[in-house]
Amino acid sequence: MNFFTSETLNVPTQEIKARFLDNAAVQLHIRREDLIHADVSGNKFRKLKYNILQAQKNGYKQLLTFGGAYSNHIAATAAAGKLCGLQTIGVIRGEELGDMLEKTLESNDTLRFAKQQGMQLHFVTRTQYREKTTAGFLEELIRYFGDFYLIPEGGTNELAILGCQEILTKEDGIYDYICCAVGTGGTISGIINATGDQQHVLGFPALKGNFLRKEIECYTAKTNWSLMDSYHFGGYGKVNQELVTFMNSFKKDNTILLDPLYTGKMLYGLYDLIKTEYFPKKSRILAVHTGGLQGISGINKQLKKKQLPVIEVGSS
Repeated sequence: MNFFTSETLNVPTQEIKARFLDNAAVQLHIRREDLIHADVSGNKFRKLKYNILQAQKNGYKQLLTFGGAYSNHIAATAAAGKLCGLQTIGVIRGEELGDMLEKTLESNDTLRFAKQQGMQLHFVTRTQYREKTTAGFLEELIRYFGDFYLIPEGGTNELAILGCQEILTKEDGIYDYICCAVGTGGTISGIINATGDQQHVLGFPALKGNFLRKEIECYTAKTNWSLMDSYHFGGYGKVNQELVTFMNSFKKDNTILLDPLYTGKMLYGLYDLIKTEYFPKKSRILAVHTGGLQGISGINKQLKKKQLPVIEVGSS
């Protein structure tokens, strides 16, 4: 089965209309990568495409990858593996989650979905997880599971970059700025590689720290990009009432559901930059919606525990 070559991609681009955009004299469009597929969407489709085609070409029967308890990458890999007839193994950070697995699966929609897709969940301690890229730890996994095709945490490698380069098309040369959220740096690297010299890419990191620049420089030689590192809301997985209010308002105005870990933060930051006249007048901006909507349920459970407003899902 070649789900990644048989799936026809007609990714729509939606214009955002708002008075503040008119006041700033800029145009804003959003690439709806979230609509690629119900379970394998956005940058996860792009990152997995050539990795899974390579695994199939080389005769592998199972994929192994890594992630946390609410990982979009884990969920997408599990679904993609099932669609392509490959077994999947997820090495999950947090040994305690496996001690009472049934209870974990009851409360964790991401891991429950992954298991329903046929993924074998392998829980390790946080100390072990930090060793995930070492030869010794990988050899242990091979002895335990047998041979597998390895996909790194978050899915970023050279083949993932190749897939992410396909987010942009020749028609996107009309845009002056391309904006996307940044996690491991793979998606933005592919986008940068696909841009023209007259275009500028703005990345909005979802994590704190200065390591991302070096990661991106590993995958692109271009310099037409910048990182806007003031919109991470405290770091990965951090969500507050201000962000939720923005996301709910954005959905009401545009009928587009955002994810709280990546695209929601990116668009919050992008709106702020537009309102503070960061962009020259008549700028044409394309924002990339990288999917990740499956993680909303887990975030909403955390918000409910804190008695905070939740992300409104409904129909979009």
